[in-house]
Amino acid sequence: MKGESYLFVVSGPSGVGKDSVMTCLRQAHPEIEKTISATTRPPRAGEAEGVNYYYRTEEAFRQLAAQGQILESNRYNGYLYGTLRAEVERRMAAGKLTLLNIDVHGAANIKRLYPGATIVFLLPPTFEVLEQRLRGRGTDSEEAIRRRLDIAREELGHAGEFDAWIVNHTLEQAAGELYRLMAHKVDRT
Repeated sequence: MKGESYLFVVSGPSGVGKDSVMTCLRQAHPEIEKTISATTRPPRAGEAEGVNYYYRTEEAFRQLAAQGQILESNRYNGYLYGTLRAEVERRMAAGKLTLLNIDVHGAANIKRLYPGATIVFLLPPTFEVLEQRLRGRGTDSEEAIRRRLDIAREELGHAGEFDAWIVNHTLEQAAGELYRLMAHKVDRT
């Protein structure tokens, strides 16, 4: 599809800082667009419909998937998350730099559907730092944190399947590396 080279997927384990890095990047470069995913997870404090996610019931989410309106989806920590086809294809058709925040398995599916996309794995400096970041959020129970850490161990094993890797030491450093990667890829097309 036209515009695949403008499509970038950022993935990595929960707590690695995907949203924060993408926010930092977009503050410096507002021309870069981030798609909004759909989820069955209820909003957290401060989150808003159409800003953080499109919040849907499980039934509504499944209907979207059955209609082919969800490019990839995954159940994570009991909730469904998915990328809306319209969110991605509208931006690609317009030739806009587009960022997706997708789990490890969904990133592979996006790469299969859009081979010209670039999938980037965001890594923590150490696993201990990842655990500190998860605990520091204060949004999850101990059981949920342990589940997220178990999932993170499995996800880290897929890093070698990605086109590029960025270690998130600081938001500014990781956002800068992501921007340079994007600029380099787009300059080559």
